[in-house]
Amino acid sequence: MRILAALLMVLVSFFAVNRAAEAAVSINIDLSSQSMHVTSGSGASYSWAISSARSGFSTPRGYYRPQRLEAMHYSRKYHMSPMPHSIFFRGGYAIHGTGAVGQLGRPASHGCIRLAPAHAAQLYAMVKQEGGRIQISGSPPHSTMLAAAPHKKRHAQYAANHHRKHHAQYASLGRHRHHPASALAFAPVRGGHAPVKTWLNNPAGWILAH
Repeated sequence: MRILAALLMVLVSFFAVNRAAEAAVSINIDLSSQSMHVTSGSGASYSWAISSARSGFSTPRGYYRPQRLEAMHYSRKYHMSPMPHSIFFRGGYAIHGTGAVGQLGRPASHGCIRLAPAHAAQLYAMVKQEGGRIQISGSPPHSTMLAAAPHKKRHAQYAANHHRKHHAQYASLGRHRHHPASALAFAPVRGGHAPVKTWLNNPAGWILAH
């Protein structure tokens, strides 16, 4: 009887653990679309815009569990920047709220996953109550590099205009230098058959004579 009771306890514990695992909040983050899909243990689902790491930084991909939760965290690494409702999943990487809601939907962070403050607070409460599983996949778009494109475009346009202007000037000088009707094309050099002064006084006559 004792053996049967022990086996029953093991089975009960096993199913309880499985139910707890199934009840955990599922957090799927797609870096490609800069979005997060959340499914709670009760079956409710949400889709929210995020910001992941911008160019020059990285957001880790893979499967994670929440390591610790902090209602308000300040990043010592980045000038004490506020990170409300932080869900840390790998070292200093966390899912947290941000005031830069205008940047959501494109890469903008130093590596963390940013959410709108209300969404971060809602997710924080869900994970605190039910636990969570986090999956991060996809490849982030290079929107921060595209943001710098207008400056590069203006620089390229300026360089092209500058090149065309000087090219036109050189071409004009070349046509003037080789045009047969131009008296300057036949200007005599010192030591030639006629002195420079004679040419200056009557360049046309000097050309006809030569």
